[in-house]
Parts: sequence; C-alpha cells; structure tokens
Amino acid sequence: MSYSFEQLKEDVAAGRIDTVLACQVDMQGRLMGKRFHAQYFVDSAWQETHSCNYLLATDMEMETVSGYKATSWEKGYGDYTMKPDLSTLRRIPWLEGTALVLCDMLDHHTHAEVPHSPRAILKKQIARLEAMGLKAFMASELEFFLFDQTYDDARQSGYRDLQLVSGYNEDYHIFQTTKEEDVMRAIRNGLQGADIPVENSKGEASAGQEEINVRYADALTMADRHAIIKNGCKEIAWSRGKAITFLAKWNYQAAGSSSHIHQSLWSADGKTPKFFDKDGKYGMSEQMRQYVAGLLSHASEITYFLAPYINSYKRFMAGTFAPTKAVWSKDNRTAGYRLCGEDTKGIRIECRVGGSDLNPYLAFAALLAAGISGIEGKMELEAPFVGDAYGGKNVREIPRTLRAATEALTGSKMLRAAFGDEVIDHYVRAAEWEQEEYDRRVTDWEVARGFERA
Repeated sequence: MSYSFEQLKEDVAAGRIDTVLACQVDMQGRLMGKRFHAQYFVDSAWQETHSCNYLLATDMEMETVSGYKATSWEKGYGDYTMKPDLSTLRRIPWLEGTALVLCDMLDHHTHAEVPHSPRAILKKQIARLEAMGLKAFMASELEFFLFDQTYDDARQSGYRDLQLVSGYNEDYHIFQTTKEEDVMRAIRNGLQGADIPVENSKGEASAGQEEINVRYADALTMADRHAIIKNGCKEIAWSRGKAITFLAKWNYQAAGSSSHIHQSLWSADGKTPKFFDKDGKYGMSEQMRQYVAGLLSHASEITYFLAPYINSYKRFMAGTFAPTKAVWSKDNRTAGYRLCGEDTKGIRIECRVGGSDLNPYLAFAALLAAGISGIEGKMELEAPFVGDAYGGKNVREIPRTLRAATEALTGSKMLRAAFGDEVIDHYVRAAEWEQEEYDRRVTDWEVARGFERA
C-alpha cells in the first residue's frame, strides 16, 4: 500500500491533498518539522528544506542545552538540511488532506548525513549488516495509558487526579476494551491507512493501559513506523478529547509501559532465516547464539538507549512484567531477553528491557551493534535462565539508575567503535543533562514526606 510521489502529485492536482508534513526525528524520537502547502512541496520542497540544528541538541522541554560539541550559542545554532526520503511518503488518514514524509538530516554545507541524527545512527548499523550479507527484521510492541480527559485538562490540573478510561486491569479484556473502541478502532484503522500494517490492539496489565502491535519489518522501516505510531496515537486521542501517555512509569501503583523489541537476522534478500537451525538446540543457529551472547555481554552498555530518562528506571520493578535481570530464557516473561518462536523459522529474541519512552532508531541501533559484536567475536552463549528471574542470584542486573547506565555508556568501547566517539559523547551529554535537571528538582514526594516530619 505504498504511496508514490507521482500519486501525491495527482492527489495535489485533484485537491485531495493540500498539506505535506516534512518531519525529522529528534533525540527523543518525536516528529519535528514543517507543514508545507502541498503544491509548494511537489514543486520544490520535495528536494530539500531546512531546520535549526538545535533540534538535535535539546531536552524534552526544547531547552537549549550547553555542552554539545555539534552546536551551541557560540556556533550560532545554524541550519541542517532536511532531505525527504520519498520511500516514507504516506497519506495520514486522521488529518484531513494531509500526507507525511520523513527526512534525513544532512550537514548544511557538505550534505553528509549528520552522524548523531537517530536515523543515520541506525542506517550505519544496517550498513554493517549488509556488508555481512545480513538483513535485520524487527518489531516493537508499544504500550501506553489512555485517559478520559484532554491534554489541556491534564496540564491545567498539574497532572493530578487523572482519570483513566478504565477502573480495573484490562489485560486481554474484551468488554472493557469495547468501551474504548472510539479511540482504539480509530488508531487501528488510521495506522492501517497510513501504510502501517496493524496486527491488533489489546488491553494491557493495568487499568487504562493499551497495547498496539504492527507487523514486523526491516529495521529502518520498523523504526519509521514506530515514530509515526506514537505521534499518530496522540493525535487521534487528542481529536477525540482523550489523552495518551508513553511515559515508562506514569504512576507508582500502575504497571510500567514497555516497548518490547523482537529481532531476527535474515539473508540479504530477506528470504532465508539466519537465526533458525532445525538441528540446533531450541532451533537456534550458531549465529543466533552469538548474536544473543553479544546482547547479554553488552547489556549494561546499551541500557541508556532502551531507558533514556530518570523515569525510565522506575519501571524496573520485580513482579510487574518489567525485567530486572539481563538474562535470556525460553518463553519467560521475567527475563530481560526472551526466546520466542522456538524450533520454527519465526525464531527470534525479544528484548523486554526497553520502555515506551525509547527512541526506536537509537534502541534498534544499539541492539544491532551489540549483536554484531557477538557475531564478530564468536561469543559463546550462556545457558538459558530457568525459573523466576526476579529472584535470580548472582546474575546480570539491568542498571537500576540513569546514572549507572550513563557510566556504562560512557565507557563502552563497543558502542564507541560502532557509533563513533562524537556520537556517544553527544548522547552522554543528553543523559548527563537529564540527571542534572532531576538532581536539582524538589519533588511532591519529598515535600509531602518531610514538610512536617523533618
């Protein structure tokens, strides 16, 4: 159901499309860009447009953060070139007369890809796989909470007394999710119409929690879909007077929201599964075993790209279906890495560490880099964990804090070799700023706990 540039020109001429969103993906995984009059886009802007380079050096609140080598007040915050990737062009059914295209970020002077831009980081790891005769396929499940009020109402209330669409755990619950169909049906059909093939939606393991699943794809296509899904879910909910959050842990008493990432390697033509060996234990090929060994060996180093915020680490709690141990296990949801599709061509490894707040390009790239390291180093895979991983003794822990994950990222020789020193230093600075901002804040919990008692 691809949408070509020729089709766009026909739709513009016929008056069916009047607006084109040209979007880049920022460090937080959000869509940033411009709304073009469609005629101007097909006449000219389809070749390139521009954006301020501060968009890849800001925090969640769009603050201009000091300490970045790539851009600063001293350097004048110049432009990047946004180069539309016309293979990502699509109609957006939930926005009237609108199409969308994703853009690669290029240096304004050299037109080389900006190395710390999320799409470029992932494309670099994909190129490494291509040189090995391999192609990665991935699927990211996305969980979120749906609220029975608007974003404006939530903001004006100080995000207190938020009203979920459900009063009880709705995991797989058909009756409760029927009551939410005005939003969820619109999401399924809207995404399908935007060339994102939807498998299903379902209630998740907490009141008001939802999950949307789409068909797996090559790594770059899946990352593109993931970014559009998050933006689309918010827009569709907003249009119906509802609000959605992709916070990893919006409430202490509620389950966290994850983004489990399924991954497998195939031949370059995408026809032969390289993770499957009918004679291998559990159906795992030697190459798969090496890949998974790489994921485990570098688990701490890649955690920042799976859990990039202070809030991300509130999700890692025992007994909540969010992992605390970076071990692998057979079809075991207590482990950080779960073997799925055992003894079939659909065999894959599911990373359960990532939260719904991750940037898909960065998360996918980090996982691929770790897996490639395992293959190149012919790493031996440890035995699978058996039983309740939450209670596992003397096993590999997932970093419990952003500070610990940042230290692991800073010292990662593997990621520095795979991404480049300047790229890693750029994201280390983002992590440091997140920590600095949190460290200087006074929370409601502190005040309520100590106002009278201290």
